[in-house]
Amino acid sequence: MKSKKGLTLARILALIIVISFSVFIFSIRDQAKELAYYGYPGIFLLAFLSYATVLLPAPGVAVVFTMGGVLNPLIVALVAGAGAALGEMSGYLVGFSGQAVTERAPVYGRLTSWMKRKGGLTILFLSAIPNPFFDIAGVTAGNLKMPVPKFLLWVWLGETIKMMFFAFAGANLINRFL
Repeated sequence: MKSKKGLTLARILALIIVISFSVFIFSIRDQAKELAYYGYPGIFLLAFLSYATVLLPAPGVAVVFTMGGVLNPLIVALVAGAGAALGEMSGYLVGFSGQAVTERAPVYGRLTSWMKRKGGLTILFLSAIPNPFFDIAGVTAGNLKMPVPKFLLWVWLGETIKMMFFAFAGANLINRFL
């Protein structure tokens, strides 16, 4: 009985933390862009903050695009991919909390089916392309109790692929016009 109460408390606490963190990041989104001035650590932190929000927009790939033209685009992509992957744990925690509001979304049923069959590849594909559904995918992974290391690995790979595209596009475009 105690472990069930502990799990319920952990789920409620995770949900409260994610909601609070999302609201905080959304409120400082304009100031967060200044983190890019701190080089690679700033890019990591900005990517983490941008992707830690659940269903709220925050800056992210625009800074990766710009910094790809200023710094080494490969390192920018790797650092931003790692920050984004850790930030995506917020969606996972919402799903883990069992309070998945997204269960009513039409895409949730499809994502659940895909995740049960090809969980890692679904996470890789959806995190590699810019889309509004990845928060729901993270929630689904958490709800299905996908192991955290597996989730982080596939998200990191997908986010790094996406960030590589933006960083190298920024490097090519900025270097072409400067």
